[in-house]
Amino acid sequence: MGCFCAVPEEFYCEVLLLNESKLTLTTQQQGIKRSTKGSVVLDHVFRHINLVEIDYFGLRYCDRSHQTYWLDPAKTLAEHKELINTGPPYTLYFGIKFYAEDPCKLKEEITRYQFFLQVKQDVLQGRLPCPVNIAAQLGAYAIQSELGDYDPYTHTAGYVSEYRFVPDQKEELEEAIERIHKTLMGQAPSEAELNYLRTAKSLEMYGVDLHPVYGENKSEYFLGLTPVGVVVYKNKKQVGKYFWPRITKVHFKETQFELRVLGKDCNETSFFFEARSKTACKHLWKCSVEHHTFFRMPENESNSLSRKLSKFGSMSYKHRYSGRT
Repeated sequence: MGCFCAVPEEFYCEVLLLNESKLTLTTQQQGIKRSTKGSVVLDHVFRHINLVEIDYFGLRYCDRSHQTYWLDPAKTLAEHKELINTGPPYTLYFGIKFYAEDPCKLKEEITRYQFFLQVKQDVLQGRLPCPVNIAAQLGAYAIQSELGDYDPYTHTAGYVSEYRFVPDQKEELEEAIERIHKTLMGQAPSEAELNYLRTAKSLEMYGVDLHPVYGENKSEYFLGLTPVGVVVYKNKKQVGKYFWPRITKVHFKETQFELRVLGKDCNETSFFFEARSKTACKHLWKCSVEHHTFFRMPENESNSLSRKLSKFGSMSYKHRYSGRT
């Protein structure tokens, strides 16, 4: 591999897409430099995938300590210091940033397909746990999408075992998937993918962006950002749920994260959590504000993600943090 550091403006990046293919972005091919805005990089990826409903998606990257970030459309690549410190070359991961509450209502088939790929990955990597019977149903839809109708001549015994659907996949699950696959005759790939999403969206952890935090007495909690609000988990059980319209302030200082919620009695209550680091706390805050902005934006307003985020950036009320993001 050549030396990418000879010219400071040179940029070489691999974008991992949800279908497991890679898109290479370079200074030579696309003219992308360190001074290029994140929005330009996003546009290259969206055009490559032919996405129209772009609002839901983003590009993630990890720093050297495995903290995750989202590429900021308004900042240059050079301003993403955590990214720059990892390369060159650089790696970005394309995926869903904001999960639609009902992905089946997405207008474009290509958008639903990207949701299908992401949710399938969420199930496989254990981010979206599901009981065995649901896992079998989802696996059968995924097989139908991939292979089409069951054919006894080509789909010989054990054909399902060539595919991975869940962590720690058992033979019993594969047999159940095969049985269900045989009943899906006639389903087109797009119909099977839609049925996959229709089943997956009902799972408790669908679309939940989990952030580890500490509560009282250093008890371990997770804050889950969802399409409807913030969910609090302790010992894998939901112990609190705060809807976006009820959240009046999101704030952080050092490692402390504050969530201020308006109760039914119209009184505000603050909930405080400790993040594992200043960086993790800032990331949690930024994700919370962006989720709050995104899911409270009226549907009849512009579908432009940049338009929404610029509106988020110009907010002068309580959700805005006065420091740089």
